[in-house]
This record gives sequence, structure tokens and C-alpha cells, in this order.
Amino acid sequence: MSRLVELGWTADQSVALQPHAARGLLPARVTQQHKDRCVVHTGDAEWPAGIAGRLRHEARGAEDLPAVGDWVAVSPPLGGGAARIDALLPRRTALMRKRPDRAVEAQLLAANVEVVFVVESLQEEPKPRRRERFLAVAWESGAQPVIVLTKCDLKEGGGEADDSPVPLLRTSAVTGEGLGALRALLQPCRTGVFVGPSGVGKSSLVNRMLEESAQATGCVREEDGRGRHTTSHRQLFLLPGGGTLIDTPGLRELAPWLAEEGVEETFSEIGALAARCRFRDCRHGSEPGCAVKRAAISGALDPDTLESWRRLERENAYLARKENVQERLAAKRRRKVMARSTRNRKER
Repeated sequence: MSRLVELGWTADQSVALQPHAARGLLPARVTQQHKDRCVVHTGDAEWPAGIAGRLRHEARGAEDLPAVGDWVAVSPPLGGGAARIDALLPRRTALMRKRPDRAVEAQLLAANVEVVFVVESLQEEPKPRRRERFLAVAWESGAQPVIVLTKCDLKEGGGEADDSPVPLLRTSAVTGEGLGALRALLQPCRTGVFVGPSGVGKSSLVNRMLEESAQATGCVREEDGRGRHTTSHRQLFLLPGGGTLIDTPGLRELAPWLAEEGVEETFSEIGALAARCRFRDCRHGSEPGCAVKRAAISGALDPDTLESWRRLERENAYLARKENVQERLAAKRRRKVMARSTRNRKER
């Protein structure tokens, strides 16, 4: 069990496991996720694992299936086969986005993380609108977001001003700058996840923190100093000295999934201004006495920030409407299946 503790096992998981342990199932953490299979670590062994058919059948969506970072109850492999994930233990946090290739479906990027590291490269021009989206997803997960600026060894001068509302770390996988602060946030039993676009240096940081080349890295393009995309799947690593870290493939786009609280946290300055609006339900549009709109006109609030907030609010409202419709349709399909099953039994 001591190795499980190093992977982040806590007393809460022990309680949740009890009914499954009574059936002979073992605790494990999902360390890799591929299309149809996972890899799980029991503390003593690492096994490929399939997902039980019952678990797939009962899942309402992809968010109900195991993801990297999840704690699961598994049946050990027989012979040289794969283990089977029979149960999913309750999650503390869940990092989710809207799946980019589907109209209305969530995608779970990582589970049970305490820190979400939003990784950006100092070799790029700052992209505040992209950062806002990553922070909204991070806040909504229930974890603590931290901005990580990479490649500070290639950036002349001090780099970006530290005026971020969340912690900001400057790092270098070459010189090791900032890695001590990163490790301090990943004490034993704590898990972090790296998220960001391709080529910003996530895998290089992982390798430096692991003190080995566990992740493939691409060469840097001379024209813009960006690395090439190399990570193809999500994977959890146990760090020397304790703590775990999840590396993820680069995200070309990031649409928050029903991230009302995450958007509120990300745009906290708008929330503070809204408290001074004439109307409590002000939407900061054409309403008279709007303190937010007044601040945008005067320059006290960046108008682009306000427009970004409006865009994310519209996306959240759209997803909420669509999800309600799909849930009603899914419930109708389930009722039809149950009714058909009941009729078949009566006819026999």
C-alpha cells in the first residue's frame, strides 16, 4: 500500500474501495489512456487494462469512463492478458473541456489533480484570450491553476510582468530555473497536470523533473523558437521524491465545458465591477447604470476582456441548453429500452 500512497492514495479512496475489495478487486490508478485501453498501476505492478462492458454500458458520456489520474477497482489479469477495470472510484477534481470534434460532448482530460499548470512559452507573444480559456477550465476543475512560462533561458530580459491573478512561475528545462518551485507544489500525495498548446515545452519540463528522458521531445524551429508536437497521449508519472505529474498532448483549441464558476473566477475583475451595477441581474449590455460597461468605455477594463467574457458566457449558455435537450432524449431512449424489455418478458 505504501507505493499506492506515493501515487496519491488517501483514506477517502480506502473507504470508497471497501465494497469493491469485498468482491476481490484491487485498487489502482490510471497512468495512461489510449483509444480503447488504459494502463493502471497498483503500486506493485503496472498492467494494461480494458474497461468492463457494464461500466461502458452504464456510462452516460465519456466523463463517466476512466481517465488518466482516476482511481479504479480492477480484476487482475489472468495469465498474460490484461486487467479489467470494474469500478470507478469517486473523483476529487475533474479537468474537462468540450470535445472539439463533437457538437455537445464533454472530454475528461485528467482526474484527481490538485494543481493545473497552464504552460506557455516566453518565445511566443502573449495570448490573453487563450490563457483565459485555459484558466476557466482549470478553475472549473476544482484544482488550483498556476501559469508556467517556459524557455526563460531563451528570453532576454525579465519576460512577462507578474500581474497575473494566479501564481506565475518562470522556468527553464535547460538551466533548471523555476523547477524547485514546481516541485514544491507537488509534494507527496499531490498531483499536477500540464496543459497548453503544442510546442511550448511541456515534455521537456517533464523530462527535467523526472531526471530522465521519459517523454519524446521535438527539435525547435529556428523561425519561431517553437518546439514540435511530440506527446500523443496523456500519461501520469511518479516524480523523484514524491508527487505525480500528468503530461498531456498539445491542445489546438480549448472550449470550456459548462464552466460557469470557472469563468467567474477567471474574470473576477468583472464580478467586482458588477457589484456596482444598478441592476442585480445586469448582463453588461444595454442596461442603464452598468458599471462594467462604464469601466470598458473609460479604459479601466480592457474592452477585449469584456468581449472574451461575453463569448464564454454565450458558449456556456449554449452548452447548458443543448445538454438539457440531450439528457431528455437519452432518458426517453432509456425508457423505451426498459419498456421493450418488459414487453418481451411478458410475451414469454
